[in-house]
Amino acid sequence: MQIQFNPLGFVEQLPKMGVGMLVIFVVIGLIILTTLLINWLFSE
Repeated sequence: MQIQFNPLGFVEQLPKMGVGMLVIFVVIGLIILTTLLINWLFSE
């Protein structure tokens, strides 16, 4: 088994990494919005 360094492999995977980062930010945003909504609904 031989490991080869392929710099273009990184560049080819950038769109997939970008989509992954976008999904992470969307999920974090939904968690923040849900927390704010729950705090607003149940605050005294």
